[in-house]
Amino acid sequence: SPADGESIIEKTHGNTFEDTDFEEVLAGKDVGHLVVTGAQSDACVRSTIHGGFARGYDVTLVTDAHTTEDLTEWGAPPPEQVVSHTNLYWQFESGPGRQARVQESSEVDFTKP
Repeated sequence: SPADGESIIEKTHGNTFEDTDFEEVLAGKDVGHLVVTGAQSDACVRSTIHGGFARGYDVTLVTDAHTTEDLTEWGAPPPEQVVSHTNLYWQFESGPGRQARVQESSEVDFTKP
């Protein structure tokens, strides 16, 4: 459960920014850099990293802290390939005035700005 002062964002779309108060919550806390983890690398995670980046946030994808389900039965690549591909292409994302990064969880340091 969240600590005192932490927000819960309930969403119905893959992109956490869509039809939620997520951006207002981030603005209220003066957040400019997102560190993203989660489930469904090829859906919610991908939608949210692109949604944040398009809105001007720096976005770090934690390479060993997102995953997806096995949809090979329907022609999708195996989960490990989906995760690997997401990590690969995100490190090369670029845009003016913002950064896309990938880091392993052991490298994430929330004490640095």
